[in-house]
Amino acid sequence: MKIGVISDTHLSKPNQALYRLNEGIFADVSIVLHAGDLTRLAILEAFSSKKVIAVSGNMDRHDVTSKLPPQEIVTIAGYSIGLIHGRGSPWGIEDRIINAFQDVHAVVYGHTHKPSNHIRNGVLMFNPGSFSGSFFLGRNPSVGIITVNDGVRGKIINL
Repeated sequence: MKIGVISDTHLSKPNQALYRLNEGIFADVSIVLHAGDLTRLAILEAFSSKKVIAVSGNMDRHDVTSKLPPQEIVTIAGYSIGLIHGRGSPWGIEDRIINAFQDVHAVVYGHTHKPSNHIRNGVLMFNPGSFSGSFFLGRNPSVGIITVNDGVRGKIINL
């Protein structure tokens, strides 16, 4: 099973690039995980043809924070995935968020605008980077795909 992963869209409404993502890179995913900083709930309309699970982030407005939890555990094909945005300094963020979950196979997070895809203590730590790119670091926009079958594996896709 393929899962589309996105974070840090920082948009007020879906734009053409978001719709193209859903029709292109995310065309064959079964589920979309959004790791926060949607900014507005309307962003999720771009993925209306798919099941979407999202959490709120530190830059989200009240319409998002009142409807979406700050973290969630999602079970897909028998694998548990912790979904969280993250807060505070990007330095040491994985130390803080990995402790927010117990007995998960993967932790998907955002906030840093920096892609990450590695195993830590047997847990896949996966940050798709930022759909909107980086405000400070000059990084390119990116998203991710997680594949669940005989394990959980991630792939970063630069846009």
